[in-house]
Amino acid sequence: MRLLFTPYTLKFKEPAGTSRGVMLEKPTWFLRLQDEHDPSHFGIGEAAYFPGLSPEDPEKYVYKIIELLANVALGRATDLSRHPSLQFGFEQAILDYTNGGTGIYYPTAFTRGERDITINGLVWMGSKEEMLRRVGEKLKEGFACVKLKIGAIDWESELDILKSIRNAYPSDSLMIRVDANGAFTMDNVFPRLKALADLGVHSIEQPVKAGTPELMAFVCRMSPVPVALDEELIGHFSAGSKERLLEEIMPRFIILKPALVGGFSGAKEWIDLAEKRGIGWWITSALESNVGLNALAQWTATFAPETPQGLGTGALYTNNTPSRLVLTGDRLRFDTATHRDVDFFNSLDWRQ
Repeated sequence: MRLLFTPYTLKFKEPAGTSRGVMLEKPTWFLRLQDEHDPSHFGIGEAAYFPGLSPEDPEKYVYKIIELLANVALGRATDLSRHPSLQFGFEQAILDYTNGGTGIYYPTAFTRGERDITINGLVWMGSKEEMLRRVGEKLKEGFACVKLKIGAIDWESELDILKSIRNAYPSDSLMIRVDANGAFTMDNVFPRLKALADLGVHSIEQPVKAGTPELMAFVCRMSPVPVALDEELIGHFSAGSKERLLEEIMPRFIILKPALVGGFSGAKEWIDLAEKRGIGWWITSALESNVGLNALAQWTATFAPETPQGLGTGALYTNNTPSRLVLTGDRLRFDTATHRDVDFFNSLDWRQ
């Protein structure tokens, strides 16, 4: 068995605005696990490193990849417990290789084309005019749930956008989720949550910044809008640490990004712990390429979710990888009539 890797820079079609700044491109890493005697048999994974969010040290990242490559060649295990994006990518490569190297990570009714996944429409931050245009596009495409990134422009403009949406689409016809990415403070969080509740907003992700569990717990107890934890989950590597966080904060929901919380295995641990406490959850992509998004969608399908999932990032990039995922309205499905684009992956500059 041989593991290879290559860096890949994804380029956004439009600037992607968040409360942490604007992104024009995003680095990622592809892993290729192949048979030493038959290199045509290979599995692909994406180590979806996220600058500014991934807990891994960016200056040491490539050295951890090299360590992983060496250990695979020697048949030794590698401790990836503190490297969630690498765990995510390596799990994919193993699953793909084990299932024949065809891009099938989790064989289910989804990969047989018998089921699809409902997703929310993601609306990035921008000017008021840009956000209204993007919302209009999502609604025209047929989304019954939209998620708006808020916290980057002035609050009154964001509130006007939400009011415009709600005036046109009542709560029984459109679910609105918002993601503040920690942009609110103790001084303004409760008036803003009250305004969101008055508009029938379904939930808010990360209203205050991560790393302030006492404040977050207070917000969760008092908020008139259900609160979901997102960035707050990052950096909790052990089951004990995860349990303590959930017990202290007790959110209504948690948002799972396997690339940031320990791969599929780490995310499943979060799900098990949350369900024991009556905490809801859904799965969201973390700006992966179509490689990671494909694997993530297949894993999501194993749960047969009924609530909209956050898997709508496949069309963000000008140079995304080939995909067998097809989005029609708000339904994501797997195209069984196509096959993995082997030529694309063979054309990459693999290193070992």
